[in-house]
Amino acid sequence: MKATLPFLALGILLLGAAKASPPQAESPKAASVQNDRVPVVVELFTSEGCSSCPPADALLSKLEELQPVAGAEVIGLEEHVDYWNHDGWEDPYSSADWTLRQQEYVARFKGNTPFTPQMVVDGQSAFTGTNSHEAVAAIQQAAHRAKANISITAENPAKNDSERFEVRIGNVAGIADQEAADVWIAVTEDGLQTAVDAGENAGKNVKHAAVVRYFHKIGSLAAKDSSPFVVNQQVKFKSKWKKENLHVVVFVQERKTLRILGAAALKVAG
Repeated sequence: MKATLPFLALGILLLGAAKASPPQAESPKAASVQNDRVPVVVELFTSEGCSSCPPADALLSKLEELQPVAGAEVIGLEEHVDYWNHDGWEDPYSSADWTLRQQEYVARFKGNTPFTPQMVVDGQSAFTGTNSHEAVAAIQQAAHRAKANISITAENPAKNDSERFEVRIGNVAGIADQEAADVWIAVTEDGLQTAVDAGENAGKNVKHAAVVRYFHKIGSLAAKDSSPFVVNQQVKFKSKWKKENLHVVVFVQERKTLRILGAAALKVAG
């Protein structure tokens, strides 16, 4: 029953939104309106060792699949922390790097300790990862903020199962709070699932969404710097990753406030 609550709440929210807004399906501009969405980064800190996490993983999956917020493009980042690696189960997708990233958010939001599942929207809103009402509200709010212009262009695949991507970023100086920002690139993989045989989720088949496989800083932007940022970045894909399920995500994040100033995602060609 607990696992179905996020979807029930999400369905109610979608129904309410449909009643509140006039239908757009018959408009000749509907397709262009649907494609003109503002990217919003939704991070989920989760673990296969946490019994409360599978419903949150499923909620993130539905947010990406349904894209329920008008004007917003939900870009998911599912980050598996490592502090649940006990009771006989070690999450194969966990990393101390994601735990450290969550701790930065804990400090930013003046929390006492990290917890799972936790959802963070555009680095500015944090709440329990199963709360679909807060998720939709935070995404709606984030979609109305000014964002930097970011583009990702795939180039010809290189050798050793790697690929180069050209990243271009503009309009950062006009929206930043006069502080330095970092440019990050991530690779996420959809469709992953695990048959867990120990810990709190023992006996369950746990499904995931947008699991972070790679995360790397590719540059920094100085405060008040209005010059465009352009970089050609090579990313190597590991053999165990299913290329047809991969996305490359780029976002700009202020160093102190952790506010995400803009983002973009590109599906990797299989």
